[in-house]
Amino acid sequence: MIRRLTKSDHKLLFSLLKEEPSFNLFIIGDIESFGYDADFQDIWGEFDENGTLNAVLLRYYDSYIPYARTSFHVEAFAQLIRQTSTSSFVLSGKSEIVEQFEHVLPLGNKRVTYFCECQTDKLATGTENIDIKKATLDDVDRIIALRQSIAEFTTTPRAREMLAKGLETNTSRTYYIEEDGKMVASASTTAENSLSAMIVGVCTEEAYRQKGYASAIMKKLIQDLISEGKTLCLFYDNPKAGNIYKRLGFRDIGTWTMYL
Repeated sequence: MIRRLTKSDHKLLFSLLKEEPSFNLFIIGDIESFGYDADFQDIWGEFDENGTLNAVLLRYYDSYIPYARTSFHVEAFAQLIRQTSTSSFVLSGKSEIVEQFEHVLPLGNKRVTYFCECQTDKLATGTENIDIKKATLDDVDRIIALRQSIAEFTTTPRAREMLAKGLETNTSRTYYIEEDGKMVASASTTAENSLSAMIVGVCTEEAYRQKGYASAIMKKLIQDLISEGKTLCLFYDNPKAGNIYKRLGFRDIGTWTMYL
C-alpha cells in the first residue's frame, strides 16, 4: 500500500530515514523545515502487509527523491511522479535506488557523483592561528561574487536567493577567510538538519591558492558541526578532490545519481 504521509507518521518515517541519515539528509531537512502540509511538498510511503514502512518518495516542487530499505514498487512511485510533475523534473538519490527508474520514466541527463561523510573531527586540527569568519546576510553578495570569479564554478540565477534563504532559516552557514578586507576563500553548508549537513561551495580565488585556506575552512566546519552532533556530507566527482577530503576524515559511503 502507498499513501501520502502526515504528521502522525513522523516517528515511523524518521525511524526509516535515520537508518541512513546521510543519504536522507535532503528528505530529513525538507520535512523538518516545511512539514507535511506545504503545497509545494509531498511525502508518500509504501507499507508492507504488516504495516512496516519500507520506502518513501519526497516531492519538493518538481524535484523527487526516493528512498527504500528493501525492494519497492518502482512503477507505483513512477506513476506518482507522472501525476504530480511538470514535463521537466529532477530525480535524484542513492544510485542503486534511483537507477531503477531508468526504464519506467523519461529521465534527463544523468550525473553520478561519489558520496562521502565525516563523523569525526580528529583530523580537523591546526586552525587556531587562522582568522576564519562566519558569514552573515550582509556577506551574501561577497560570497556570490567570489564564486562567480572562479572559472570552475557555475552559479545559477537563484544562487543569491537560495544562499540568503539558507542563512535566514539556519539551514545553511558559510565560513570565509579575508586578505586585506577581501574575501578570498569560503565554504558553505546546505540542507542542514538535526542530524547532518551537506558541504558545498568550497572555493579559493586563484591568486590565493596553495595557502591551505580551503582546508582550514573545511576543518572549522568539521569542528563546529561535529560538536553539534551532526554528520557532514559532500559530493565529489574528482578523485583528487576526494583524496583531500579523506585526509580530513571523510569516507566514501556510496554514490548519488541525479537526472536533470
